[in-house]
Amino acid sequence: MKRKAEAPTDRSRLTTEKLNARSREIDRRPTLEIVEIINREDMQVAPAVARERERIAAAADLIVKSFRRGGRLFYVGAGTSGRLGVLDASECPPTYGTRPFRVQGIIAGGARALRRAVEGAEDDAKAGARALERRGLKPRDVVAGISACGLAPFVRGAMDRARQVGAATIFITCAPEARKLIRADVVINPVPGAEVLAGSTRMKAGTATKLVLNTLTTTAMIRCGKAYGNLMVDVRAGSEKLRDRAERIVMAVTGVARPRARRLLDEARGRAKVAIVMHSRKIGADAAAKLLERCGGSLRSALENEPK
Repeated sequence: MKRKAEAPTDRSRLTTEKLNARSREIDRRPTLEIVEIINREDMQVAPAVARERERIAAAADLIVKSFRRGGRLFYVGAGTSGRLGVLDASECPPTYGTRPFRVQGIIAGGARALRRAVEGAEDDAKAGARALERRGLKPRDVVAGISACGLAPFVRGAMDRARQVGAATIFITCAPEARKLIRADVVINPVPGAEVLAGSTRMKAGTATKLVLNTLTTTAMIRCGKAYGNLMVDVRAGSEKLRDRAERIVMAVTGVARPRARRLLDEARGRAKVAIVMHSRKIGADAAAKLLERCGGSLRSALENEPK
Protein backbone atom coordinates (compact mmCIF):
# COMPACT_ATOMS: atom_id res chain seq x y z
CA MET A 1 0.00 0.00 0.00
CA LYS A 2 1.41 3.38 -1.05
CA ARG A 3 2.13 5.68 1.88
CA LYS A 4 0.52 9.09 1.86
CA ALA A 5 3.06 11.89 1.42
CA GLU A 6 3.52 13.91 4.59
CA ALA A 7 4.26 17.59 4.93
CA PRO A 8 7.92 18.30 5.75
CA THR A 9 8.51 19.18 9.39
CA ASP A 10 11.71 21.10 8.58
CA ARG A 11 10.56 24.10 6.58
CA SER A 12 14.14 25.23 6.06
CA ARG A 13 14.38 22.51 3.40
CA LEU A 14 11.77 24.25 1.26
CA THR A 15 13.19 26.20 -1.68
CA THR A 16 11.18 29.25 -0.63
CA GLU A 17 12.92 29.21 2.78
CA LYS A 18 16.48 28.29 1.84
CA LEU A 19 19.46 30.61 2.26
CA ASN A 20 20.67 32.24 -0.95
CA ALA A 21 24.46 32.07 -1.29
CA ARG A 22 24.44 34.90 -3.85
CA SER A 23 23.04 37.39 -1.34
CA ARG A 24 24.81 36.08 1.78
CA GLU A 25 26.40 39.41 2.78
CA ILE A 26 23.93 41.77 1.13
CA ASP A 27 23.78 43.89 4.29
CA ARG A 28 27.45 44.83 3.79
CA ARG A 29 26.90 46.06 0.24
CA PRO A 30 26.42 49.67 -0.89
CA THR A 31 22.99 50.65 -2.17
CA LEU A 32 23.72 50.15 -5.88
CA GLU A 33 25.09 46.65 -5.31
CA ILE A 34 22.01 45.72 -3.27
CA VAL A 35 19.81 46.84 -6.14
CA GLU A 36 21.95 44.88 -8.62
CA ILE A 37 21.79 41.70 -6.51
CA ILE A 38 18.00 41.95 -6.27
CA ASN A 39 17.73 42.62 -10.01
CA ARG A 40 19.92 39.60 -10.88
CA GLU A 41 17.73 37.38 -8.73
CA ASP A 42 14.57 38.78 -10.31
CA MET A 43 15.89 37.73 -13.71
CA GLN A 44 15.26 34.12 -12.70
CA VAL A 45 11.53 34.68 -12.33
CA ALA A 46 10.30 34.92 -15.94
CA PRO A 47 12.18 31.78 -17.10
CA ALA A 48 10.78 29.87 -14.11
CA VAL A 49 7.25 30.86 -15.11
CA ALA A 50 7.95 30.01 -18.77
CA ARG A 51 8.84 26.44 -17.78
CA GLU A 52 5.30 26.07 -16.43
CA ARG A 53 3.58 27.34 -19.60
CA GLU A 54 1.87 24.05 -20.46
CA ARG A 55 0.36 23.76 -16.99
CA ILE A 56 -0.64 27.43 -17.03
CA ALA A 57 -2.41 26.81 -20.35
CA ALA A 58 -4.18 23.76 -18.94
CA ALA A 59 -5.32 25.81 -15.94
CA ALA A 60 -6.54 28.63 -18.19
CA ASP A 61 -8.60 26.11 -20.16
CA LEU A 62 -10.27 24.98 -16.91
CA ILE A 63 -11.16 28.61 -16.17
CA VAL A 64 -12.54 29.18 -19.68
CA LYS A 65 -14.67 26.05 -19.42
CA SER A 66 -16.01 27.26 -16.07
CA PHE A 67 -16.80 30.76 -17.33
CA ARG A 68 -18.66 29.39 -20.35
CA ARG A 69 -20.84 27.36 -17.97
CA GLY A 70 -21.54 30.43 -15.83
CA GLY A 71 -18.99 29.45 -13.20
CA ARG A 72 -16.65 31.55 -11.10
CA LEU A 73 -12.94 31.60 -10.33
CA PHE A 74 -11.93 31.77 -6.67
CA TYR A 75 -8.37 32.60 -5.65
CA VAL A 76 -7.60 31.39 -2.12
CA GLY A 77 -4.42 32.37 -0.28
CA ALA A 78 -2.86 33.68 2.92
CA GLY A 79 -0.52 36.61 3.47
CA THR A 80 1.22 37.79 0.29
CA SER A 81 -0.35 34.97 -1.73
CA GLY A 82 -3.82 35.98 -0.59
CA ARG A 83 -3.20 39.65 -1.36
CA LEU A 84 -2.00 38.80 -4.87
CA GLY A 85 -5.16 36.79 -5.50
CA VAL A 86 -7.40 39.60 -4.28
CA LEU A 87 -5.45 42.07 -6.43
CA ASP A 88 -5.84 40.04 -9.61
CA ALA A 89 -9.54 39.48 -8.93
CA SER A 90 -10.14 43.18 -8.29
CA GLU A 91 -8.47 44.12 -11.59
CA CYS A 92 -10.80 42.01 -13.74
CA PRO A 93 -13.95 44.21 -13.67
CA PRO A 94 -12.26 47.48 -14.71
CA THR A 95 -9.98 45.76 -17.23
CA TYR A 96 -12.36 43.31 -18.88
CA GLY A 97 -15.81 44.56 -17.95
CA THR A 98 -16.61 41.44 -15.93
CA ARG A 99 -19.11 41.35 -13.10
CA PRO A 100 -17.38 41.42 -9.67
CA PHE A 101 -18.66 37.94 -8.78
CA ARG A 102 -16.92 36.26 -11.74
CA VAL A 103 -13.39 36.33 -10.24
CA GLN A 104 -13.13 36.52 -6.44
CA GLY A 105 -10.17 36.66 -4.10
CA ILE A 106 -10.30 35.06 -0.65
CA ILE A 107 -7.59 35.82 1.91
CA ALA A 108 -7.07 34.17 5.29
CA GLY A 109 -8.12 36.61 7.99
CA GLY A 110 -10.60 38.44 5.77
CA ALA A 111 -10.51 42.00 4.46
CA ARG A 112 -8.43 43.38 7.34
CA ALA A 113 -5.60 41.00 6.36
CA LEU A 114 -5.16 43.01 3.16
CA ARG A 115 -3.63 45.87 5.14
CA ARG A 116 -2.30 44.21 8.28
CA ALA A 117 -1.11 40.67 8.90
CA VAL A 118 -3.59 38.52 10.81
CA GLU A 119 -1.26 36.09 12.55
CA GLY A 120 -2.41 32.51 12.70
CA ALA A 121 -5.22 32.90 10.16
CA GLU A 122 -3.38 30.77 7.62
CA ASP A 123 -3.23 27.86 10.08
CA ASP A 124 -7.01 27.31 10.13
CA ALA A 125 -7.91 24.73 7.48
CA LYS A 126 -11.60 24.72 8.43
CA ALA A 127 -11.77 28.49 7.87
CA GLY A 128 -10.60 27.97 4.29
CA ALA A 129 -13.39 25.49 3.66
CA ARG A 130 -15.97 27.76 5.32
CA ALA A 131 -14.92 30.72 3.19
CA LEU A 132 -15.91 28.80 0.06
CA GLU A 133 -19.08 27.46 1.64
CA ARG A 134 -20.22 31.01 2.40
CA ARG A 135 -19.87 31.84 -1.29
CA GLY A 136 -22.01 28.90 -2.33
CA LEU A 137 -19.29 26.99 -4.19
CA LYS A 138 -20.69 24.95 -7.10
CA PRO A 139 -19.25 22.13 -9.25
CA ARG A 140 -19.01 24.50 -12.23
CA ASP A 141 -16.63 26.82 -10.33
CA VAL A 142 -12.82 26.77 -10.24
CA VAL A 143 -10.74 27.15 -7.07
CA ALA A 144 -7.12 28.25 -7.42
CA GLY A 145 -5.11 27.80 -4.25
CA ILE A 146 -2.05 30.03 -3.87
CA SER A 147 0.69 29.17 -1.37
CA ALA A 148 4.35 29.99 -1.98
CA CYS A 149 5.47 27.14 0.31
CA GLY A 150 2.53 24.92 -0.66
CA LEU A 151 1.68 24.13 2.96
CA ALA A 152 -0.76 26.82 4.17
CA PRO A 153 -3.58 24.92 5.96
CA PHE A 154 -6.16 27.63 5.12
CA VAL A 155 -5.49 27.06 1.42
CA ARG A 156 -5.34 23.29 1.68
CA GLY A 157 -8.64 23.27 3.58
CA ALA A 158 -10.24 25.26 0.78
CA MET A 159 -8.85 22.87 -1.80
CA ASP A 160 -10.24 19.88 0.10
CA ARG A 161 -13.67 21.51 0.11
CA ALA A 162 -13.45 22.26 -3.62
CA ARG A 163 -12.72 18.61 -4.40
CA GLN A 164 -15.63 17.49 -2.21
CA VAL A 165 -17.99 19.75 -4.16
CA GLY A 166 -16.58 18.63 -7.51
CA ALA A 167 -15.17 22.03 -8.55
CA ALA A 168 -12.07 22.16 -10.74
CA THR A 169 -8.87 22.84 -8.79
CA ILE A 170 -5.62 24.66 -9.53
CA PHE A 171 -2.70 25.07 -7.14
CA ILE A 172 0.13 27.58 -7.50
CA THR A 173 3.28 27.11 -5.42
CA CYS A 174 6.97 27.99 -5.76
CA ALA A 175 8.19 25.08 -3.61
CA PRO A 176 8.94 21.92 -5.61
CA GLU A 177 9.25 20.00 -2.33
CA ALA A 178 5.51 20.50 -1.70
CA ARG A 179 4.36 19.40 -5.13
CA LYS A 180 3.95 15.72 -4.22
CA LEU A 181 1.70 16.74 -1.33
CA ILE A 182 -0.77 18.68 -3.44
CA ARG A 183 -3.95 17.21 -4.85
CA ALA A 184 -5.29 19.38 -7.66
CA ASP A 185 -6.32 19.06 -11.29
CA VAL A 186 -3.41 21.31 -12.29
CA VAL A 187 -0.37 22.19 -10.17
CA ILE A 188 1.60 25.21 -11.39
CA ASN A 189 5.08 25.18 -9.85
CA PRO A 190 7.42 27.95 -10.99
CA VAL A 191 10.71 27.66 -9.11
CA PRO A 192 12.67 30.94 -9.18
CA GLY A 193 14.95 29.74 -6.37
CA ALA A 194 15.87 30.97 -2.92
CA GLU A 195 14.88 34.50 -2.02
CA VAL A 196 17.31 37.43 -1.68
CA LEU A 197 16.24 37.62 1.98
CA ALA A 198 15.53 34.14 3.31
CA GLY A 199 11.81 33.44 3.48
CA SER A 200 10.69 36.80 2.09
CA THR A 201 8.32 35.23 -0.40
CA ARG A 202 6.85 38.57 -1.40
CA MET A 203 10.01 38.87 -3.53
CA LYS A 204 10.76 36.28 -6.26
CA ALA A 205 7.96 33.89 -5.31
CA GLY A 206 5.49 36.78 -5.16
CA THR A 207 6.61 38.08 -8.55
CA ALA A 208 6.35 34.62 -10.09
CA THR A 209 2.87 34.20 -8.64
CA LYS A 210 1.77 37.58 -9.97
CA LEU A 211 2.99 36.65 -13.46
CA VAL A 212 1.07 33.36 -13.30
CA LEU A 213 -2.15 35.06 -12.17
CA ASN A 214 -1.80 37.76 -14.85
CA THR A 215 -1.42 35.06 -17.48
CA LEU A 216 -4.31 32.94 -16.22
CA THR A 217 -6.94 35.68 -16.24
CA THR A 218 -5.64 37.44 -19.35
CA THR A 219 -5.61 34.18 -21.33
CA ALA A 220 -9.06 33.21 -20.07
CA MET A 221 -10.51 36.63 -20.90
CA ILE A 222 -9.03 36.56 -24.41
CA ARG A 223 -10.48 33.09 -24.99
CA CYS A 224 -13.87 34.33 -23.74
CA GLY A 225 -13.99 37.17 -26.30
CA LYS A 226 -12.82 40.04 -24.11
CA ALA A 227 -10.22 41.11 -26.68
CA TYR A 228 -10.14 41.87 -30.40
CA GLY A 229 -6.60 41.47 -31.64
CA ASN A 230 -4.65 42.95 -28.75
CA LEU A 231 -7.30 45.51 -27.86
CA MET A 232 -9.30 45.31 -24.60
CA VAL A 233 -12.60 45.91 -26.36
CA ASP A 234 -14.77 45.20 -23.33
CA VAL A 235 -13.64 48.41 -21.68
CA ARG A 236 -16.45 50.56 -20.26
CA ALA A 237 -16.00 54.34 -20.57
CA GLY A 238 -16.59 55.15 -16.90
CA SER A 239 -13.85 57.74 -16.38
CA GLU A 240 -11.98 60.30 -18.46
CA LYS A 241 -9.05 57.91 -18.91
CA LEU A 242 -11.29 55.00 -19.87
CA ARG A 243 -13.35 57.25 -22.13
CA ASP A 244 -10.21 58.21 -24.03
CA ARG A 245 -9.16 54.55 -24.21
CA ALA A 246 -12.57 53.47 -25.48
CA GLU A 247 -12.56 56.17 -28.15
CA ARG A 248 -9.11 55.11 -29.34
CA ILE A 249 -10.20 51.46 -29.46
CA VAL A 250 -13.27 52.30 -31.55
CA MET A 251 -11.10 54.42 -33.85
CA ALA A 252 -8.50 51.65 -34.23
CA VAL A 253 -11.04 48.97 -35.15
CA THR A 254 -13.39 51.03 -37.34
CA GLY A 255 -11.07 53.67 -38.79
CA VAL A 256 -13.45 56.50 -37.87
CA ALA A 257 -12.27 59.88 -36.57
CA ARG A 258 -12.55 60.71 -32.86
CA PRO A 259 -15.75 62.80 -33.12
CA ARG A 260 -17.56 59.87 -34.77
CA ALA A 261 -16.13 57.42 -32.20
CA ARG A 262 -17.37 59.68 -29.43
CA ARG A 263 -20.90 59.78 -30.88
CA LEU A 264 -20.97 56.01 -31.30
CA LEU A 265 -19.93 55.52 -27.69
CA ASP A 266 -22.60 57.94 -26.51
CA GLU A 267 -25.26 55.92 -28.36
CA ALA A 268 -23.74 52.67 -27.06
CA ARG A 269 -23.78 53.96 -23.45
CA GLY A 270 -20.00 53.71 -23.22
CA ARG A 271 -19.73 50.12 -24.46
CA ALA A 272 -16.86 49.95 -26.96
CA LYS A 273 -17.83 46.58 -28.48
CA VAL A 274 -21.39 47.73 -29.04
CA ALA A 275 -20.16 50.95 -30.66
CA ILE A 276 -17.92 49.01 -33.03
CA VAL A 277 -20.70 46.62 -34.07
CA MET A 278 -23.09 49.54 -34.57
CA HIS A 279 -20.71 51.17 -37.04
CA SER A 280 -19.63 47.99 -38.81
CA ARG A 281 -23.09 46.45 -39.15
CA LYS A 282 -24.94 49.74 -39.61
CA ILE A 283 -27.39 48.90 -36.82
CA GLY A 284 -28.57 50.53 -33.61
CA ALA A 285 -27.26 49.98 -30.11
CA ASP A 286 -29.91 47.49 -29.02
CA ALA A 287 -29.50 45.38 -32.16
CA ALA A 288 -25.71 45.48 -31.78
CA ALA A 289 -25.93 44.35 -28.16
CA LYS A 290 -28.24 41.46 -29.10
CA LEU A 291 -25.93 40.38 -31.92
CA LEU A 292 -22.99 40.32 -29.52
CA GLU A 293 -25.05 38.27 -27.08
CA ARG A 294 -25.85 35.72 -29.80
CA CYS A 295 -22.13 35.56 -30.59
CA GLY A 296 -21.24 34.82 -26.98
CA GLY A 297 -19.76 38.29 -26.50
CA SER A 298 -17.15 37.76 -29.23
CA LEU A 299 -16.60 40.92 -31.25
CA ARG A 300 -14.71 39.00 -33.94
CA SER A 301 -17.61 36.62 -34.39
CA ALA A 302 -20.09 39.51 -34.52
CA LEU A 303 -18.04 41.28 -37.20
CA GLU A 304 -16.95 38.33 -39.34
CA ASN A 305 -19.90 35.94 -39.27
CA GLU A 306 -23.15 36.44 -41.11
CA PRO A 307 -25.74 37.89 -38.68
CA LYS A 308 -28.57 35.50 -37.81
